[in-house]
Amino acid sequence: VQLQASGGGLVPAGGSPRLSCVASVGVSSFANMGWYRQAPGKQREFVAIIRSDDTYTYTDSRFTISRDNAKNTVYLQMNNLRPEDTAVYYCRGFDLRRVYWGQGTQVTVSS
Repeated sequence: VQLQASGGGLVPAGGSPRLSCVASVGVSSFANMGWYRQAPGKQREFVAIIRSDDTYTYTDSRFTISRDNAKNTVYLQMNNLRPEDTAVYYCRGFDLRRVYWGQGTQVTVSS
């Protein structure tokens, strides 16, 4: 199983990029999929998760997680970004047996 994250880059403060995570298997095969982030010098932290029943949890109302089963893709819509949102964003999947991580995509928010 592979997870490929994309959509990061240099974003101005207030910007609204959307990150994508494409899975090599159907996203519906995961019990849940989520996004985490790691800022320089900090521990990786939870951002959002979507479960197989389409319920979701997120830490910040500026972020929205969704999925497209037909495209094997989970998205993270980020709105009104701030410089403190600068981090590497990682996609994560859990299929009840193990956890899978994508390679991460860098999001840099300029002030």
